[in-house]
Amino acid sequence: MASPTPVPGVLEIQPYVGGRSAAPGAARVFKLSSNESPLGASPKAVAAFGKAAEKLHAYPEGSSAVLREAVAELYGLNPDRIVCGNGSDELLHLIAQCYCRPGDEVLFSEHGFLVYPIAARAASAIPVTAPETNLTASVDALIARLTPKTRIVFVANPNNPTGTYLSVGEIRRLHAALSPETVLVLDAAYAEYVRRNDYESGIELVATSENVVMTRTLSKVYGLAALRVGWAFCPEGIASVLNRTRGPFNVSIPAQLAGAAALRDTAFTEAAVAHNSKWLAYLAGEIARLGLRVTAGVGNFVLVHFEPAPSKRSAPAADAFLMERGLIVRGVANYGLPDALRISVGTEEANRLLVAALEDFVAQTAS
Repeated sequence: MASPTPVPGVLEIQPYVGGRSAAPGAARVFKLSSNESPLGASPKAVAAFGKAAEKLHAYPEGSSAVLREAVAELYGLNPDRIVCGNGSDELLHLIAQCYCRPGDEVLFSEHGFLVYPIAARAASAIPVTAPETNLTASVDALIARLTPKTRIVFVANPNNPTGTYLSVGEIRRLHAALSPETVLVLDAAYAEYVRRNDYESGIELVATSENVVMTRTLSKVYGLAALRVGWAFCPEGIASVLNRTRGPFNVSIPAQLAGAAALRDTAFTEAAVAHNSKWLAYLAGEIARLGLRVTAGVGNFVLVHFEPAPSKRSAPAADAFLMERGLIVRGVANYGLPDALRISVGTEEANRLLVAALEDFVAQTAS
């Protein structure tokens, strides 16, 4: 029996698979597979979420004004240029749907976030990848792959799963090479963690350009992954387009209220960033001490490199070894990195257990 035919590109999509959350047989489980905050959410955000139970009968305020005002207050932005979404993923999809025509091209680096090709194909556009240099997006390679059909360039900065980043100078060099009809999307999901003098999340470039959008999420440092809260800072023209096409009540009342409270609890955010800085350095140093190559990056995770399969010291072997101990990490073969595992910064206990487990793995697989 015949069935309806979807638009071109949809059947080519490989569905996104999130990090695992269960380790069958393990007495205790430490989930280090999804870059979630080990400190959880701000108590003020939790309280605001509970208060929202009084309003479950009501539709949300359609423009997410409460959330936009909190973002604007924190960063000194015009709230009219902020668009909120059901996670930043919704905003990435909206941008592709609004600016891509069938056959247009969407460009990103070879180890970029897996949502980019999904968003491109869902909009009947063609995903195009540019090779990286030392697991870092190459501006020269991206520029070399620009064509008159390039409608969107996605740059995750910092990138997931590598954790590497481009300096503000490199981002500006890329932007200068783009046509005014090409939208540069700076996906700054991990921006809060970065402590580098040559990094800028994208706010300044958006403020002075007509074709740059910066997206952010409250799923990482703010610990609100369960609520799916994201926002974008846009030129006025792009904000108008996204507001015409997004769902009329796309961010729930609990998400808006908890998100606003989380953004305003700067002391809690600073504690989360400090925890990450300390334990990211610990993981990078201790894992390297074991003789494993580490890409530490500037986010809230490390990328650990192993020997190619079928070596007994391969990434799948290490993954299985850690799983037996209740340590759930993320394989990244679907990102083109079959010999690596991405490991999130966890609690102090989880981080120390991880290093001890990897030490045992290295010892047991010694030649």
